[in-house]
Amino acid sequence: MGGFALAAPLAVLATEGKSAEVLAVEDLMREHGVLRRALLVYAEAADRLRRGQAIPVDALHRTAELFRRFCEDYHERSLEEPHVFPAVAAAGGPAAATCRILAEQHRRGRQITGYILATSAGGGVGQSARAPLAAVLAGMVRMYEHHAAIEDTVVFPAWKRTLSATRYGELSERFEALERRMFGRDGFEDAVARIAHIEQAFGLADLAVLTAAPPPAAAR
Repeated sequence: MGGFALAAPLAVLATEGKSAEVLAVEDLMREHGVLRRALLVYAEAADRLRRGQAIPVDALHRTAELFRRFCEDYHERSLEEPHVFPAVAAAGGPAAATCRILAEQHRRGRQITGYILATSAGGGVGQSARAPLAAVLAGMVRMYEHHAAIEDTVVFPAWKRTLSATRYGELSERFEALERRMFGRDGFEDAVARIAHIEQAFGLADLAVLTAAPPPAAAR
């Protein structure tokens, strides 16, 4: 990760039910895995809405609830905004300006999540709301796909370079403790279980379903 090496031994997270070493950047990046699975649901819902097809509205609502609680309230507000972005901004350089844009995108994402929650409440989406909802979902997907990728490839490595090995281990443990305080359990594992149930409702649980079709024969 960008020229920073942890001194041995690695900080081991002594948390209930966990024996694996999960340090802060790995934790943040695997949480992005949950976010990306939610974005897949949003993309599928947007496509079906545009095609005039039915969607499992309750499952879409549960996706937005998961996004709000796990991705926004926990991952963004409790980890990235108080710990990652300020350290990167203080270090200066291109990544500092990037963090300001990412923080603004967090705020826009929360507005969009509120819209999705309101529009999908009650188990149905009115005909007049289908096209606007599809557009909002597609915009959320486009923004957050690149947002998460920039954090993974630019911001998290820059943040890690600002920390000593000791401080990095301390923050890794603090992140894990906060997760358990907020969720009363392993929040990541719970989020993975929740998004898996949502994927089933959308017919996306079988990974093979998402295998791309073969390309057409090349024109000669």
